Amino acid sequence: MIKQVSSKLEGWHGRLLFAATALSLLTGLSACGNQPLSSDSEGGSRRELATSSDQTEAQRRAGIRLQLAVGYYEQHQLAVALDEIKQAVAADPELADAYSVRGLIYMEMGENRLADDNFQRALRSAPNNPDYANNYGWFLCQTGRPKESIAHFETALKSRNYQSPAKALTNAGVCSLKFNDTVAAQRYLSQAFQFDAGNPLTNAKLAQLAYDRNDYERARFYIGLVLKNDVQNAEALWTAIKVERKLGDTAAEASLVTQLRRRFGNSSEFAAYQRGAFNE
Repeated sequence: MIKQVSSKLEGWHGRLLFAATALSLLTGLSACGNQPLSSDSEGGSRRELATSSDQTEAQRRAGIRLQLAVGYYEQHQLAVALDEIKQAVAADPELADAYSVRGLIYMEMGENRLADDNFQRALRSAPNNPDYANNYGWFLCQTGRPKESIAHFETALKSRNYQSPAKALTNAGVCSLKFNDTVAAQRYLSQAFQFDAGNPLTNAKLAQLAYDRNDYERARFYIGLVLKNDVQNAEALWTAIKVERKLGDTAAEASLVTQLRRRFGNSSEFAAYQRGAFNE
């Protein structure tokens, strides 16, 4: 039986996909601070890594504006965030992080052409930056080009310096499902689970894949992790209901149906339950 929870966090599906890009940009903001400096010696000695003391005043101003922009972006104050980014770029036109962040802002605003331009500008500056690659991959996936997105997630995953592989793996799994490549989706999501076993989006998608191949015990395990972590919405509850129905646990099913009715009575999932659409 799947444990009943009373979380009030709703809409996790969209929010977690959003966070996959928003949080990745935060991990990449220091990238501009470790670029190699050119050698001054004629003998071609090894290049040194730049540190904060090597920054010009303009670069420091740009960095401050960029941090402010990220803060406003996280608060969904997109117009203010965009203005801060403009000032960051004005101070330092070569700040690649600013273009990746501006791409995310334009993406959230629905300005897809401008978003694409900025993501590509960032990638031209640093083609192998894993955060830029992940962000652009997610943009492609969300704008009708999921197959194209996979190569960018793979670029992110190849980087030894990437600090958030679970995000790119989950994104790759979700986007593989968009063009019905369930084998790839299973592979990516299973790997993501190894890095972050508590990610509700990863677990929800793994539950759905298990359910679709009639592995209901495994589906119960994954969807149980979603609900155990106090994260649920209509989609998660509906999956859990279908799992318990297949396993014949009528008490668990009834408990989950009560939650679905009480909290998401106007949802398409509850409508599906009412018409008995368990196999749609």
